[in-house]
Amino acid sequence: LADLDSNCASKEAEYEVVKKTRAEETLAIAETIKILNDDDALDLFGKTLPSPSLLQVSHRDKEVRHLAMKALRGSHDNRLDFISLALRGKEVNFDKVLAMID
Repeated sequence: LADLDSNCASKEAEYEVVKKTRAEETLAIAETIKILNDDDALDLFGKTLPSPSLLQVSHRDKEVRHLAMKALRGSHDNRLDFISLALRGKEVNFDKVLAMID
């Protein structure tokens, strides 16, 4: 029973450290968000990053096409057949189709 009391006391102390660390991290994240949402920061980001160039892409085009073809295989929907046909083609351009839709 004495061992249980000492274990509980040490766990309580560890938990207090974790709570304190979590509170500090939450405060730091809130301050960071405040700084990043500041008008000066937004202007600076707009000047330096005109496009979302920080976007990380994990798949290459070939891999994505292969996965899409695998997902489309076996479907009997004509609309999906059109997408499958476009994916198999070398150059996919939907400008004409979009112009006809508009």
